[in-house]
Amino acid sequence: MNKRTLGTDLEVSAIGLGCMGMSTAFPPLPEPQDMIALIRDAVEQRGLTFFDTAQVYGPFINEELVGEALEPVRDRVVLATKFGFDLSGGQRGGLDSRPETIRSTVEESLRRLRTDHVDLLYQHRVDPAVPIEDVAGTVKDLIAEGKVRHFGLSEAGVQTIRRAHAVQPVTALQSEYSLWWREPEEAILPLLEELGIGFVPFSPLGKGFLTGTIDEGTQFASDDFRNTVPRFTDAEARRANQAFVDLLNRVAERRGATPAQVALAWLLAQKPWIVPIPGTTKPHRLEENLAAADVELTAEDLREIDDAQLQGSGGRYSEANQRMIDR
Repeated sequence: MNKRTLGTDLEVSAIGLGCMGMSTAFPPLPEPQDMIALIRDAVEQRGLTFFDTAQVYGPFINEELVGEALEPVRDRVVLATKFGFDLSGGQRGGLDSRPETIRSTVEESLRRLRTDHVDLLYQHRVDPAVPIEDVAGTVKDLIAEGKVRHFGLSEAGVQTIRRAHAVQPVTALQSEYSLWWREPEEAILPLLEELGIGFVPFSPLGKGFLTGTIDEGTQFASDDFRNTVPRFTDAEARRANQAFVDLLNRVAERRGATPAQVALAWLLAQKPWIVPIPGTTKPHRLEENLAAADVELTAEDLREIDDAQLQGSGGRYSEANQRMIDR
């Protein structure tokens, strides 16, 4: 597996693994022991070194699963987690990035993750009630104490990133980015390049849509997260967005690849400091995703994709989730 660098010196595999779906959001959920085996195989057999979890996934159970899986290979991987929600009742509450909450929840994350430090600690969502300078300052203190190695933000806007970076250098921004959600290209990517911040796209396969396995007739389980996402709940949006899959299929056929591999290879081709984190619970999908790092898109391929000028149809979040996005 090729390596890439986030920020100035955080080296990770060119493609990471988003672990959220192993314990929440996309039922039916797999057996935890199967996921532990998948994660260890990703490290030992496939050279993957970058794993993403969060306190709120579950809550808590995803950190526990990832911690158990990575404990025997901890010195070979980069482990990222996130803070930023009130989880005091064991369920997700509102945003909470108060310094005392950051400190106490990071201690709990370290215990669940079976480690003495987090390699990359993200603020999961910007908390408008807490100045970002206070957040960055708290993480800066945790870095000085050796409990955290690098600071990250998720779904943060331009001004928030600048203000945070002035207090504690930001190593990576995690936000949604894919062929069907290209908003970060407008202002975020230029800022990250200016400041030397890496970019970690989540949902790089459009929550599964860009794999070509979902159409307007696909039904999800009642508690599947995608049932709250307008791009999936609106049949007209699904039909319109099929144009992305058709485009990916055309390029994939020429390259001897799959649509998912072309979607990931397209992201990798945008900037050398972009590291997507597709999630999966299936070994064959993990193998497929990681093989995307070896798919070489030509200038003609990239031009065809851009010239198509496709626009995603339908909102990417429910109204409640959209309100938590800092812009």
